[in-house]
This record gives sequence, C-alpha cells and structure tokens, in this order.
Amino acid sequence: MAVKLRLKRMGKKRQPVYKVVAADSRSPRDGKFIESIGLYNPKTDPATVDIREDRALYWLGVGAQPTDTVKNILTNQGIILKQELVKKGLSEEQISVKLDEWKKLKEATLAAKMKKHAEKAKSKKASAEKAEEKSDSTAEAKGTASE
Repeated sequence: MAVKLRLKRMGKKRQPVYKVVAADSRSPRDGKFIESIGLYNPKTDPATVDIREDRALYWLGVGAQPTDTVKNILTNQGIILKQELVKKGLSEEQISVKLDEWKKLKEATLAAKMKKHAEKAKSKKASAEKAEEKSDSTAEAKGTASE
C-alpha cells in the first residue's frame, strides 16, 4: 500500500480548511485516511499551519510521499530539513543549531521581502499621484484654452 501525505478539504463553500492526512494513494481526496497529522488554513493572513512534527517525521521516515502542496508546507515549517539532517546522522544538538540558523535566515529573508514590498508600494503610490497631478494640469490647460 502506497501512502501519501496530502490535503483533505473541509469547511464551508468558499471557506476551505484542510486537514493534512496520511492516506492510501488509491483513496479519494476527501475519502478514507489513515491518520490526521495537522491542519492548514489558507484563508488567514498569513496562512495558519498546525502540523504534529513527530507524526510527519514518522510518516516521511516510513516512506510516505508528500504531494507538492504538502511538501511546500512541510518545507516552510522546517520539517523536511529536519528529516534530511536526521538522515545524515547528526546529533540532536547539531540539528537544533542548524534549524536555528535556518530560522534566522528565513526571518531575515522575510524581512527583506517585506521591506522591498513596502518600497514598491510607496513608489507605486508616488507615481500614481504624479500621474493624477499631470492629468489635472492637462485638464486645466484644456479648460483655459476652450474659453
């Protein structure tokens, strides 16, 4: 039996909430599953992710294949990195040091992205104001010319 880690859709219409589950690859998306290992809510800002790390590592360790979306979620949570470090045979101390370094790098990257986004929004707003002023001055010039 091939096991996959995938999303099971729940929630109301247009308000999806997903369970991250370990399921037989032959079962339907919202069908029978072996174990629920977490929740994913993409509608919140930022998306809410609550995954039991120990169970995710267990299922990855016994050969369960994550879908693309679940793999992205696990990567963002650092679970895939932890699994790779465990496979290399590193001690718990070394693993925790590497994970701390990764978290600091991730936070720095996120801060840089937020700063870049804020600058881009600021320049966009300034250019929109310039265009508005230009259109206002053009309209005034046309208004005085027609008189």
